[in-house]
Amino acid sequence: MTFEDALNEWFPTHYPEDQFIEETYRILNEAGFDPTNTITCVDVCRDEISQPVVTLIKQRWRETFNLSSLAGMFFAGKTALRAVMHHVPIVYGRERHVYIAFTHIAIGPNGGMGLCRRIGRDEPSHACGALSTFQQELAGGTLNLTMDNEDMEYSLLKMRLISEIPYGHVPDLLELTRITYGVMRMELEKSLEEIIDKSRSHYALITGIQIHGPNENYIWPGECYHMDDGIKVPIELGGV
Repeated sequence: MTFEDALNEWFPTHYPEDQFIEETYRILNEAGFDPTNTITCVDVCRDEISQPVVTLIKQRWRETFNLSSLAGMFFAGKTALRAVMHHVPIVYGRERHVYIAFTHIAIGPNGGMGLCRRIGRDEPSHACGALSTFQQELAGGTLNLTMDNEDMEYSLLKMRLISEIPYGHVPDLLELTRITYGVMRMELEKSLEEIIDKSRSHYALITGIQIHGPNENYIWPGECYHMDDGIKVPIELGGV
């Protein structure tokens, strides 16, 4: 199986990440968002290979509020979102904010799930590394759910994800990535619902899975919409 075969099989809907960021920016810009009236918040994995998409986002939206964590999990919580509410521009009584959140997975040149090459390393490595380690613990029966104060994000990741996995089931990395995406999106949406004042806020949520290929990155689009006066408006990406 080639990279292209695996990409098309596992993520039949996908876009080069530069085109995805450009098109979502265009759609939101037409809806009234722009860098002068909007604060943009980004939640991706801490992994260095996840950062090119942050650079693309900053090129369009300027500096961003960082919500990132291992695997793109949303651990910043309500305190971080309340900070955003105090930083967002107020233009003619309206507050506009955009939330962009991706989990991630790599696909190797021969279709290997989770495999990628990093500069300066001869052997293939893994992405997401945290999810790969968690999956190996599940498969090996060595899962430890005790809070490690010297490894808090990874401990929280395991504690939160294990509740979404049926007892005794060991998901492969692809399934685990999709589970992680669902949890991240659900937690972020839930917190936004509780924090945002919809009477004066116009906000957007753009989520998905970032896919690292041998030569470029792609985005599988998940839930993408903006909320205007409490009305949910889907972001249609047919033009990409």
